[in-house]
Amino acid sequence: MDPKSGFCHRTRAYSSLRPPVPLPPLDHPLSISGFCHCSSTAGATTFVVNATTGETLSFSQFFSQVHSLAYSLQQRYPLLCQNDVAFILSPPSIRIPVLYFALLSLGIVVSPANPLSSNSEIAHQIQLSKPVVAFATSETSHKIPSLKYGTILLDSPEFISFLTQSDINDEAVKTVEVNQSDTAAILYSSGTTGRVKGVMLTHRNLIAKMAVTQFFDTNQGESNEDPPRSVTFFTVPLFHVFGFFMLLAAAMSASSVVMLERFDFEQMLRAVEKYKITCMPVSPPLVLAFVKSELTRKYDLSSLQGLGCGGAPLGEDIAQRFKEKFPNVGMVQGYGLTETVGGATNFRGWEEAQAGSVGRLVPNMEAKIVDPLTADPLPPGETGELWLRGPIVMKGYVGDEKATAETLDSQGWLKTGDICYFDSEGFLYIVDRLKELIKYKAYQVPPAELEHLLISHPEIADAAVIPYPDEEAGQIPMAYVVRITGSSISETHVMDFIAKQACCAVQEDSASCFYKFDTEISVRQDLEEGTG
Repeated sequence: MDPKSGFCHRTRAYSSLRPPVPLPPLDHPLSISGFCHCSSTAGATTFVVNATTGETLSFSQFFSQVHSLAYSLQQRYPLLCQNDVAFILSPPSIRIPVLYFALLSLGIVVSPANPLSSNSEIAHQIQLSKPVVAFATSETSHKIPSLKYGTILLDSPEFISFLTQSDINDEAVKTVEVNQSDTAAILYSSGTTGRVKGVMLTHRNLIAKMAVTQFFDTNQGESNEDPPRSVTFFTVPLFHVFGFFMLLAAAMSASSVVMLERFDFEQMLRAVEKYKITCMPVSPPLVLAFVKSELTRKYDLSSLQGLGCGGAPLGEDIAQRFKEKFPNVGMVQGYGLTETVGGATNFRGWEEAQAGSVGRLVPNMEAKIVDPLTADPLPPGETGELWLRGPIVMKGYVGDEKATAETLDSQGWLKTGDICYFDSEGFLYIVDRLKELIKYKAYQVPPAELEHLLISHPEIADAAVIPYPDEEAGQIPMAYVVRITGSSISETHVMDFIAKQACCAVQEDSASCFYKFDTEISVRQDLEEGTG
């Protein structure tokens, strides 16, 4: 193996350059809630804050309520069995972490969904996961069909009583032996392609993810001092894999979590000031909002130390503008999928961030870059589809053997559908989605490149580029543009801006062939300001 890139010329695969992280023996019964609980002794420290209502939950209250809820569910629903699925449909709430941990400790599969989903979307998810019980609120319960054990309302007096059972000793809750290979959660994702799928994540997947997180938390460079306790603002919902695993990580590391019931940019800024937020996960559109919004100057954001960006490639121009505006806030990218419990690559504190990269493989992970046409594995510097293998890779898609077989091969490699390359030092770069490349004549055009150009314009809040059929070229790029509030930028102005950028790019880099036809881009805008 090349010690710089991690590439092995014999296997044609990349290995993580980080030291391997030991995991519990696979045959040792252990749930993810048990794994996280062992290291959390924070007591009166605040665990969760609902910034919308001001409600808080300390660690001691949290573990007490988890224990009480597990006992209450066993008493109230004695036929609710290990490996049964519980569907959860609720906005962010301090009760959700309690519910997750109680269900996981009982070996019940947690399956949270977006409460804003339509009735038909929820029906499809329920058809996949086949839950026997649901947990919802008074506002969302009408979307859930009749289930074997019904729907329990999280805002009902009954559920609140489940959290406050007194005089429960350790023996009161019947011990459930959870195997690490058991499914712990079913999270909903579009998968690498196509319609929404239910991603089955095992307790082993989540334990492996938390073991790596714990490794990074205790190895922050050369310092022997314990890292300061973080306060994380959750911009991602708890039903999303990012929010799901960050919640587990916060419980394990005794960190505080701040959330809003419904995300609002200014309320987020207000929360950063009030609760002294130190870090938060973000997506590229939110980074863009930080860069362009004047609201950031109204609030004291000095506590903010770092942002972790994921979900899509972040343009170098936007990253640089963020650094200029917030010089004391670190910005690193990571890469992951629901199918890999989130981050499969990242940067850590002692590594120098490489512009445009999403970091190196996390411990215990392998990767391949595969030519989409020949299926040949490729060396550093060459672009192809990213394949991943390791203990954080999902069990499969629930109720969809065909999609599972298309995504996971017989050797355990997960085909991500993302076009990427590794450089000579093992840093990964995302180029685009395999299925989204625009085929212009003989060239493959990555939409992300054009989107980065568009959002670099100060009057464009966001943009999405898609292929549009063209008789001569096959496909040409078409952009949907969102103007900032108050802007009257026109279609002609946008096209002129792109044409100018294209000319500059061709002069600077003759290898950037696709820029030569950027002038043919179609731009469509709705007449209403701020929409497109």
